[in-house]
Amino acid sequence: QVQLVESGGGLVQPGGSLRLSCATSGSIYSVHPIYDMGWYRQAPGKQRELVATITTGYSTNYADSVKGRFTISRDNAKNTVYLQMNNLKPEDTAVYYCKREGTEYWGKGTQVTVGS
Repeated sequence: QVQLVESGGGLVQPGGSLRLSCATSGSIYSVHPIYDMGWYRQAPGKQRELVATITTGYSTNYADSVKGRFTISRDNAKNTVYLQMNNLKPEDTAVYYCKREGTEYWGKGTQVTVGS
């Protein structure tokens, strides 16, 4: 069984930064092979939306709304994916989830709130 655990959320002022982490754990047979990974978010009353993805070859893709502000990265040795979020805006407020792409494995999410 695979577990994805997000961390790093919190309350931040507009213009601030946060770094989210998503750690994958489970048996070695479920953790490997390495998958493409994604970050998604869901704001109150809205559908879950894609924020960024990173492939096994380290290619990245971003939603237009976060381009130039967010950076997705991964450390395969630590089975961890990161989302560096800079210049945060109130509209970035949401629960952020990580997902193993191509599967139905999701984390439980971490809350990000941008406000004063």
